[in-house]
Amino acid sequence: MENQAQRNPKRRISKDHWTAIAFLIPSFILILVFVYGFIGWTGYVSLSNYNSLVPDFSFAGLKNYIYLFNDFRFQADLRNTVFFTILFIGLVIVLGMGLAILIDQKLKGESIFRNIFLFPMALSFIVTGVVWQWLLNPSTGFNQFLSVFGIQPKWYTDTTILAGFEWGSIEFGLPVAIIAVVIAAVWQMTGFSLAMYLAGLRGIPEELREAARMDGASEFQVYLKVVLPMLMPITMSVVIIMAHISLKIFDLIYAMTGSGANFVTDVPGVYMFETTFRGNYYANGAAIAIIMLLLVAIFIVPYLWSSRKGDK
Repeated sequence: MENQAQRNPKRRISKDHWTAIAFLIPSFILILVFVYGFIGWTGYVSLSNYNSLVPDFSFAGLKNYIYLFNDFRFQADLRNTVFFTILFIGLVIVLGMGLAILIDQKLKGESIFRNIFLFPMALSFIVTGVVWQWLLNPSTGFNQFLSVFGIQPKWYTDTTILAGFEWGSIEFGLPVAIIAVVIAAVWQMTGFSLAMYLAGLRGIPEELREAARMDGASEFQVYLKVVLPMLMPITMSVVIIMAHISLKIFDLIYAMTGSGANFVTDVPGVYMFETTFRGNYYANGAAIAIIMLLLVAIFIVPYLWSSRKGDK
């Protein structure tokens, strides 16, 4: 028996492996049931006629999805999500990287600056939404100061669509009101981006920068040719995390603006909540949830696939 075990060493599973497997199985079963099981159930409901308080699981095909893509409010939600995601991710990356580079210059009181920028992350999106609703209220907040200069923006109550053109039932363009929500979200999440980039900067060997300087590179070229390429994995991680936050955002907008006049600040998360739990249109709400899942998967799946290939 001993000789047979020595000839097939890969087939042996140690006691430690069995112990690890025994501890993993309960969490595996729970995730299988309460994550993937409920995703499957939501997908099933989205294909049914369950749009009232009386359960009706008869097959409806893609009727609920077709209804949504022809719905004025859902089209506005997709438009708002596109512009919110682009502005939110872009500003979080630029501000987070810029602040990290400044803090990395070995400033005095670095820990004070770091804590100030990280503090908003300790708040929930609900608190952030309520605070920024007060600050950007057209009749109070910042407008009390801006009115001195004759400027009184409408912030999240503005229904203007910039560079708009007709697309389906809506006017496609940048909703001015969504900029107020972007400001609040960027204020809260820039600290996270800063922490990621600062850790990345501290992980780059100083010898690489010195070698580039000795080759005649200016400080700008050092960052452009050496530092930024080495921060690319950090940037990818920030994009993935911020994209998944922006695509399923709910609490910030619900606390700050709601769906807004003419749905200029509405997003699929708010629409799903009101459709499902206020209107009792369960199949339509489930269809919105599945579409949100697919939108997040557009970012997550390629990232996981590339990570899996990198591990091999």
